[in-house]
This record gives sequence, structure tokens and C-alpha cells, in this order.
Amino acid sequence: MPLYPEIEPHDHGMLDVGDGNRVYWEVCGNPDGKPALVLHGGPGSGCSPYFRRLFDPAVYRIVLLDQRGCGRSTPHASAYDTDMSVNTTSHLIADLELLRRHLGIGRWLVWGVSWGSVLGLRYAQTHPGPVSELVLTGVATGSNLEVALLTRGLGRIFPEAFARFLGELPAGERDGNLALACNRLIESPDPGVRARAARAWTDWETAMVPAPPRSVGRYEDETFRMGFARTVTHYWGNDHFLGEGNDEGVVLRDAPRLKGIPGTLVQGSLDFGNLLGTVWRLHHAWPGSELVVVDDVGHTLGAPGMEEALIAATDKYALSDRR
Repeated sequence: MPLYPEIEPHDHGMLDVGDGNRVYWEVCGNPDGKPALVLHGGPGSGCSPYFRRLFDPAVYRIVLLDQRGCGRSTPHASAYDTDMSVNTTSHLIADLELLRRHLGIGRWLVWGVSWGSVLGLRYAQTHPGPVSELVLTGVATGSNLEVALLTRGLGRIFPEAFARFLGELPAGERDGNLALACNRLIESPDPGVRARAARAWTDWETAMVPAPPRSVGRYEDETFRMGFARTVTHYWGNDHFLGEGNDEGVVLRDAPRLKGIPGTLVQGSLDFGNLLGTVWRLHHAWPGSELVVVDDVGHTLGAPGMEEALIAATDKYALSDRR
């Protein structure tokens, strides 16, 4: 099943969401079609034209946005004076509701990848009325256990890269919250310290893919690298701003709230997030959800089998509840 053809937005804008933030949004596909919201990963990655091609443009009204602090939204997290205290999960959820009302949408399918799946799940748990369905991939729940796995646990699998990462952190903070330790460096007033910490973070993220160090093109963009590393460590170092009880996972705990919302989870069998069994547990705690496991695929969208499964999911929901 091939990707749908490339398309361009027929509408776009900058939405004032308060706190000095303006969020970029765009709409593609059928102006009268079934609304679908796309939530990118990161946090801090920004939306991509690629996501548009996972939906039938004749059927869907596809809404994409760059979440606070990234992509074309302003101010950008790469700027030292950008206030990150107003970039939290609750702020992003409020932004989604502002955008939904701005576009005159009653209900929409919510599609999310990686961090976008965390945001989509929490949005649906706290605002179930507007969510008609969920399609999630590279699934995560934002628990502290997941963060610990990705910042420290995988160090046993990639010891050389992990040693380099640890070596960039203060000696007294190497046994604690590594994302928070890195974030403190990224918040330094010294531009050199900030730049070095951001590079250390993206090198470690790249090693976890796995792939040769510094092989991911977007990390070679200094602005993207700084904004991405700052935003990810801001969220990962602060419980994803999900509140108390997030060691095991607030999102997983509240999975029963999703009852009545159909959903499809598309997960690569080699995605490191599977090591904690989170996706399996989420599926079994969420009545009416479907789990699709794609063999021999990691935390990536473009691998064989992933695109087919994701398009099958959006096609499945295409004609249901077009309000």
C-alpha cells in the first residue's frame, strides 16, 4: 500500500495561544472531509510534509501544527530567552483545544508518533469528547521508567556512546536524572556550554537508533539541534509534566478513561520502548484498542511494513464520524 500523493496546504496560519507564543498550523486535503489532527514527536521535532501522505486527501481534512517552541512556531526553543516554563503538556493540550475551536472542528481523529502518542493519549484522557479515534505509532506513555530506559538503561547496550554522553555531564550528576542534568547545561548562560550539551544529547539520541554517531541530518542544523535538545530534556527531566505518580506512568494508569474511543497502536517489534512492555499493557488496559506489531522494525516510520500499517489504520477510520 503506497503513500498517498504529495499535497500542499490549502490553509495555514499562526495562532496566538498566549504566553507570548504563536503556533503554526496548516490544513491539507478535503476542506469538507473528516478532520484529523497530526501530533509530531520529540517533543520539539516539528511537523513534516511526510505525515500528510498517511491520509487519503480525498476523505480527510488533515490538520498539522508545530507545537510550542519548534518548527515555525514562535518563539523558538533554540533562543536562550525563550520562556520554557510555559511549554508543558497542559499548555500543549490547551493549544490543541484553541486550534480545534479556531478551525470550527467538533471532533477529530488524533494521530501521534512517539512523543505525539503521549500527547495524544493524555489529550484524549482529559478531553475525550473531541477525539473520535486515535492512531498512534512509536508508542510511548511518558513514564519515568521509559525515560530511565532511554537515558540510562540502554547504556548497557551502547556502552561506548553512553560513556561519551556521561562524560559531558557534571560528575556529581551522573547517578541521577540524566535528562535534567543535561537540561541544566543547556540552560546555561554560556553559549559554549549550551552548544556542547545539545550536541551530547543528540549524539546519544542518534546512538540509540542505532546508527553511526551524528548521522541524522536534522541534528546538523544548529538551530534545530538546540531547540530539540532543550525541549526534550525539559520534558524528560520533569516527569513530562504529567504530575505525581508518573514513575509507572500516569497515562498508563488512566488508560481505562479511553473506553469508547477506538484506537490503533502500530508498533515496531524492535522498538526499544517495547522492552518495558508498555504498549502491550496499554493495549490491554484500553478497551476497544487494536495492537498491530510490525516485525523487524524499530522506532521509525518509513521502514517496510510501517507505512502500510499506518495507512491501513487511517483508511479504516476514514468514513466513520466525519463531524
